[in-house]
Amino acid sequence: MPKIYLSPSTQEYNPYVTGNGSEEYFMNLVADAMEPYLLANGIQFSRNTPDMTAASSIRQANRGDYDFYLALHSNASGPGSQGQNRGIIAFYYPTSRNGRRGAEIIARNMPERVVTRPTTALGEVRQPRASAVLVEIGYHDNEADARWIESHIDAIGQNLAMSMAEYFGLPFTYPGPSQPGPDPTEGRICAAGARRHRHGVRRAGEPAGGAVGHGPGADPDPQWGDGDGVRAVSGMVRGAVRRYPGVRQRAICANLDI
Repeated sequence: MPKIYLSPSTQEYNPYVTGNGSEEYFMNLVADAMEPYLLANGIQFSRNTPDMTAASSIRQANRGDYDFYLALHSNASGPGSQGQNRGIIAFYYPTSRNGRRGAEIIARNMPERVVTRPTTALGEVRQPRASAVLVEIGYHDNEADARWIESHIDAIGQNLAMSMAEYFGLPFTYPGPSQPGPDPTEGRICAAGARRHRHGVRRAGEPAGGAVGHGPGADPDPQWGDGDGVRAVSGMVRGAVRRYPGVRQRAICANLDI
């Protein structure tokens, strides 16, 4: 049974231009959305926690036996070009054949404006022992991209899980008997409805439980960290989808065109 490591962003200090949350918040929602699809397709997973860093996530993954490392981020433009860029980038390490294959599968299953790009600069594709891809899912400093991410969490999660199933050569299975598949004529994906976030991630501007190690002016997407805040994580490979009282699981159709 294949096993992947999910590393959603831990960068709560990167706010979305909409004011609705942070990179950490929305990327953890994407990871949440992936879970039932991964489980339905027999793909085991572990994931980091919001109090970790990219560096400590890599170290935790390298202590385990994983077949793939998937980092989930949203992007930001550099000084002088804030808000001017859009699109999705799937990064992989240049000499990693399976990393490139994973990136190309993700690009093929995601909407338009997706490019694949080799890089040696990002620790989350350079340092994991497993084949790795880091996906920058749009630009959170661009209002159109930010709103697209916010309104397509479940469909993005489904597409990423579909890509993982394809990577491992598995036929894609929906988690419930009533879940319809993609409509190839309209480019629409029917996905499970939103679930309450359960990882204690703060929205941008909410008070932290303790001091935050990065402040204003930090690099918008650093891949290095000192590893502070690492804690033991138990039961990371889950065998069932957690249900929440009062939260209705529903089907929605989300157009992924951007």
